[in-house]
Amino acid sequence: MQRQAEAVERARLAGERIHHFHGGLRLRHNKKISCEVPLERVPLPARLFVPLLQHAGSDLANALVQPGQAVLKGEPIGAYEFPDRGFVHAPTSGTIVAIENGPIAHPGGQAGMRVVIEPDGLERWTTLSPCPNWPGADPQDLLETMRRAGLVGLGGAVFPTSTKVQGAGAAGVHTLILNGAECEPYISCDEMLMREQAGKVIAGARILRRAVGAERAIIAIEDQMGVVEQVLKKALAASDAEHVEVVRVTTIYPEGGERQLIQVLTGLEVPSGGLPQDLGLLVQNVGTAAAAADAVIEGKPLIERVVTVSGNGVKRPRNLVALFGTPISALIEQCGGYEDDVQRLVLGGPMMGYALPTDAAPVIKAANCILALTAKDIQAPQPEMPCIRCGECARVCPAVLLPQTLHWQASNGQWDDARDSGLMDCIECGCCDFVCPSHIPLLDWFRHGKGMVRKRAAEQAAADLARQRFEAREERLARIKQDRKDRIAAKKRQMSESSESKKKVAEALERARKAREARSGGDDKQ
Repeated sequence: MQRQAEAVERARLAGERIHHFHGGLRLRHNKKISCEVPLERVPLPARLFVPLLQHAGSDLANALVQPGQAVLKGEPIGAYEFPDRGFVHAPTSGTIVAIENGPIAHPGGQAGMRVVIEPDGLERWTTLSPCPNWPGADPQDLLETMRRAGLVGLGGAVFPTSTKVQGAGAAGVHTLILNGAECEPYISCDEMLMREQAGKVIAGARILRRAVGAERAIIAIEDQMGVVEQVLKKALAASDAEHVEVVRVTTIYPEGGERQLIQVLTGLEVPSGGLPQDLGLLVQNVGTAAAAADAVIEGKPLIERVVTVSGNGVKRPRNLVALFGTPISALIEQCGGYEDDVQRLVLGGPMMGYALPTDAAPVIKAANCILALTAKDIQAPQPEMPCIRCGECARVCPAVLLPQTLHWQASNGQWDDARDSGLMDCIECGCCDFVCPSHIPLLDWFRHGKGMVRKRAAEQAAADLARQRFEAREERLARIKQDRKDRIAAKKRQMSESSESKKKVAEALERARKAREARSGGDDKQ
């Protein structure tokens, strides 16, 4: 307990000194090609395909609309079973055409339920409910506003913002960290957002800081973002924001990871199985902060985001503001279309992103980048060779794991051993894959292994629940049987007592009769 308290106090110095985390890679970022022109808005498509699954987890929102129904921009069209996960909103006004199964940009490539909207082109908003006088508002009111707006983490994790902030606030957070360190190659959506909407990011920092009860806020950016630093500091001066500062961190992959960024700013590691709030910290993406400002100040729900469209397979790379549900093909068209030798479409960056089977998939809350790759960008498949125990994977692992050991355990089905060796701490950054001379698909093994560990845990939980239910049933049946025995015994005792009582009464009557007879006999003799 004392050690944790000391770590929390050390974490208060976040940003005063820049540290380093273990491993990592220095990659060519290729960001400039998408930052040469200002943000552009994607024209309203003929139809929007809004998935009912747009947050961390697997549960779909329940549709609140029906085909043929007219909706307004920002109107809730889906609600989750668990209220803390908020709503899915209509990105524009129009008519509900269908609720169907179709592409949803899922990592597994499977389809999912989505609401199809035909826009009317009028952009009529529903009634908005901003939070008035937010600088002095109750933190719970701010959280409720963000929940109703459907805010999730826009850095890629898409965890419900209000839940994360509320949990961190209850644990006691002294420092809010806004993550603007985009370490993945090609992705520049956060950089362009900070360049062009710095004031909104600052406002979002102040709102999140008040909602969580933090003493200060840090906006972490990469050291190569000189223009961003100037714009943010100018916005800070103009807003007269107190206890908010900009900190530059070294550009190295995967520094944008939550735990790695915390280690860079504080020199401390988040405990295995723990959370940043254990150190008194809360990390949110700068895009989430801007969305929080929209929700609280203007009452607007989360219905759009900045998306980087880049790669050698697209003609004019740039950053676009796109409504959720917009087909990715519309974004490609806005960028001039594909190059002739395009080979693959990736959602996310080249290190942690996943291939899309079709550009008919819609933009979702997790879509920070659309990457079009050519044949030259894609490494030809290499035959997998045996591990030579070179240790390169361990050298670059930012989570300080032993990937060669985890691979051996996973490939032999030793899931418990792999879990105990830290498999669940893997952040799936792909650094080990990148440097492996034997071309072993380590990341695929680890993703599979984590899935198996979760599956086994779920099966064990189900088995434990079944055992508990069986034991409870047996206990209940035994209790019922014992109650029945007790009732029968009580009834027998009652009957026995009644019989005994009747016998005593009969004996008393008999004695009384004999006594009367004796008296009668005596009277006759006289």
